[in-house]
Amino acid sequence: MARTDTSARFALPPFFLVSNALIWISAVIVMGISSYFISESSAVGSHIIYEEVISVLTVAFFLVSFVLGTYPGYILLFNVIFSYLWLVAVVFTAEDWSSDYASALSHTVEAFSFIAFFFLLFNVIYDWQFGYRGSVRTTSAV
Repeated sequence: MARTDTSARFALPPFFLVSNALIWISAVIVMGISSYFISESSAVGSHIIYEEVISVLTVAFFLVSFVLGTYPGYILLFNVIFSYLWLVAVVFTAEDWSSDYASALSHTVEAFSFIAFFFLLFNVIYDWQFGYRGSVRTTSAV
């Protein structure tokens, strides 16, 4: 891997800390409202189940991301995987609840799904820039 200086990273940078906190809070909100929809409805579609599973996985695994942030290679992979999962969740919520007849809670799930995806995308871009600065090695490793 073309890392430049991994020994200087002892904790999460402030951007990651705030971004991961916003992702986690958004996932908690989506999880709570999706759980409410599932408990109130007799016929539950597969899209809402997907959103519930992704939000539960995000809540569980993003607690680990606060520790993994000290290991640059792992957090990038983690963010890439979850950004694609949340992208699909955003598409599902937009497809299901973007009508004028949807409730305010439906629009809330849609908004917080987008917030989670948006900050995950910025995590990917930031970690890529932070870890892979594009510097060329001038000395041989041999």
